[in-house]
Amino acid sequence: MKPRAPVAALVAAAAIAVGLIFAWRQHAPLRGFSGSGGTHIDQAAIIERLQSVANLVTTEVALRDVVTYRNTRLGSTKRALVVVTGKALVGFDLKHHAQARVDHQERLIEVTLPRASLVSVDIVQLKTYDESRGLWNPFHPADRDTIYQLAREQLRGAARELEVREHAEAGAKAVLAALFASSGYKVRVEFEPFLGTETR
Repeated sequence: MKPRAPVAALVAAAAIAVGLIFAWRQHAPLRGFSGSGGTHIDQAAIIERLQSVANLVTTEVALRDVVTYRNTRLGSTKRALVVVTGKALVGFDLKHHAQARVDHQERLIEVTLPRASLVSVDIVQLKTYDESRGLWNPFHPADRDTIYQLAREQLRGAARELEVREHAEAGAKAVLAALFASSGYKVRVEFEPFLGTETR
């Protein structure tokens, strides 16, 4: 049983990383940051703050794709046209792989982060618009499972085509700049090469 390639992909993206700014404003300043006490920013304080917001520096993408399924057995063909709606979550592992360096003279914070990765892809809805069974080739639960897996893989492909990692990284730069703005330091963010395996 070999499903046919998708006919079209319709995509819509929505970034949620902006919420980090509001969450940060509600937290008291962490140790090591400039304030009335005369303390200064250090690497440990930066890493601590990054770790505390690791789960918030994320991007959620809404996806929609069209799945065409076709199976022929003994000259009898069954077909299905299914529209799948789902969402992809793109994020960073900031708890263990973030690095930081502070240049007090230039008032510059240099942060190195792992590349954004596709954390998960979830199917929200599968809607069948057309389905026809073969004369002696009816639909079975195994066909539904195959369509589901095909839909999931197509959503992953659509997410990659949207370059959601690049959008997430651009959003992370903006969020981190806002995160440390009150300290009077500028932030320069760089990303390590992506070497990990995406979560399925």
